[in-house]
Amino acid sequence: MYFKTAEPPKMNDALKRILSKRAIVILLSALLVLSAFNTYLIFVGTQSSMSTNAINYDYVLSKDGGNYKLRNMLTGYVAEQTKSASAAINSALTAGKSVYLNAGTYVLTNDVVISNKMNAKIVGNNDATIFGNGKKIVIHGDNYTTSQNAFISGLTLINATIRVENSFGTTIQNIVFENTSTGIEFVNTNTWSEYNKVEGCQFINATEGIAFRTPVFDFTQNTYSQTNLINATGSYASTIIERCSFKLRDLSVGIKVEKLAELSDSQIQDVRFWIGENGRANQTGLYVDGSMYQTLLLGVVFESFSNDPIYLFGMDIGDNCDPAPTFSGVSFLGNWTAKVHDFQGIWLSADGTLFKREDINIPVGANNQYGTNETIHTRPLTIFSFKPQIEVDGSFSNSETVTVRVRIEYIDNVISDPVIRTFYNSSSVWLSDDEMMRLFPSQNIVWDILVDAKSSSSSTDAVVRVSGYGTAG
Repeated sequence: MYFKTAEPPKMNDALKRILSKRAIVILLSALLVLSAFNTYLIFVGTQSSMSTNAINYDYVLSKDGGNYKLRNMLTGYVAEQTKSASAAINSALTAGKSVYLNAGTYVLTNDVVISNKMNAKIVGNNDATIFGNGKKIVIHGDNYTTSQNAFISGLTLINATIRVENSFGTTIQNIVFENTSTGIEFVNTNTWSEYNKVEGCQFINATEGIAFRTPVFDFTQNTYSQTNLINATGSYASTIIERCSFKLRDLSVGIKVEKLAELSDSQIQDVRFWIGENGRANQTGLYVDGSMYQTLLLGVVFESFSNDPIYLFGMDIGDNCDPAPTFSGVSFLGNWTAKVHDFQGIWLSADGTLFKREDINIPVGANNQYGTNETIHTRPLTIFSFKPQIEVDGSFSNSETVTVRVRIEYIDNVISDPVIRTFYNSSSVWLSDDEMMRLFPSQNIVWDILVDAKSSSSSTDAVVRVSGYGTAG
């Protein structure tokens, strides 16, 4: 008798296909799980920065012992730098636009340069400290159109400088500057650097807190650009400095506006200068040797702690200052060599400030035709009140008469009815209060006082001068 050995049942083709599909599904699921786990590890590696939404940054830099680790937040790849944070930050801002610094200490051995970037960011978590060794973080544009809206925040910088060059709309926020030659410097080597904002920063023992530099016209002085420099201007207009403090040391200045620099149409608001607490000589809160046209100092406090001040100035007016800023709610506390050192005697303006004008020559027209009018104004302020004196000298031959007309131009370009004085001989007269009341409106803003004169003769030797005083704000 023979027995047949039973053969195992064969798997049909349909069943093979089903199992193959299941295997593929299982493999893909495993890959997805691994990918999710890798993403989780990325998040865990940056969990200390998640509260500031660090996932929205291109790179995150961390300190691990003596090494710096730079994580690409898109790929998760981590590059290590063994010696300097400069290389890591420069690498991040060359490849991307933003870098986040976790808590730790970072040492610069070279300048960090952000060149021709839009919306670049360097942000720390407020526990990141950079030891600069005299190096700089440079925000540079070949001109203002190529470098805009940079943002630096949440760092402590020791012996380091932030330099803003030919850049538009830079924001520097919540930075502590300590023991540095210059905290922030704005420099124009081509076009301008306008609409800057410095907010919530502390300057402790800086030789210069914030400096607005004289525009650079010399090609050899431009370190970071190889562009033509003929278009450099002094404009740092529409800049805001607010909620900042300056703790000065000897031979230092809080804010410096250099010759030909134009910090115009700007605001310095809710800022405090502490002077004479660390040392007692050669300390100045605000030094102005350029222009601060229509720039307002609002709620600014200059506070001296010295009982024996030696060259301690709240504000120092340089030889080239034109004009000085406008004061509004500015306080000077303590003892000073001078609250405002104004050797040039330049006009200082504030709300309700006094002003005086003397011996303004008024052209005299002939044949009863008024000559060119002269304007009296107090730019950037507007006139609250003015009391003019008119002085006329001449021979007054052939029954000559000289007529002087005073009018007001309001801010809406409306011209008031005139007050007219007629002179028959050499004399001097003040306009009366009643005459001035006819000039001033019930509701409007005085922009200019217009004065012109005419003679009844075809030729005249009459000389008309106007002087006066008033208030403006």
